[in-house]
Amino acid sequence: MELKKIQDLIKFVAESGASEVKLETEEFKITIKTGSSDSQQEGVVVHQMPQMGMPQPMPQAQMPVAQQQPVSAEQPAEQPKEESNLVSMKSPIIGTFYRKPAPDKPPFVEVGDTVKEGDVLCVIEAMKLFNEIESEVSGKVVKVLVDDASPVEFDQPLFLIEPV
Repeated sequence: MELKKIQDLIKFVAESGASEVKLETEEFKITIKTGSSDSQQEGVVVHQMPQMGMPQPMPQAQMPVAQQQPVSAEQPAEQPKEESNLVSMKSPIIGTFYRKPAPDKPPFVEVGDTVKEGDVLCVIEAMKLFNEIESEVSGKVVKVLVDDASPVEFDQPLFLIEPV
């Protein structure tokens, strides 16, 4: 599905007042969620269905290879010595990672902060929508793995949390 068609679908869902719309075809699955008007939350998840001989999903092509390599080169060196008891919080979507809700606000979490399951750790902006990323576990934030305002990929580690 083309990006323009996805954007048009998002606009249509937002204007219709629906809280969630799921669309699935042989090629892809898309879920669009909008929060209530007072919470201002909206989210989009697009999954490309794997097919033999098909090129990689379009969102992976959005990030230049030069930006992918430093992050992947850094990760393997750190994970073996620290990862044994830590939980890696990964990005559920492709977009731009932000530690703060707004430029003039403090970060959602800092290294050393204690978080509960469901606490907001960061936001990821995708197609002009800011998606809150919540902690899946309760524990202590040990490390922030991504710089503020950096592009992130699907399933890329964002935080390391030591479970309580």
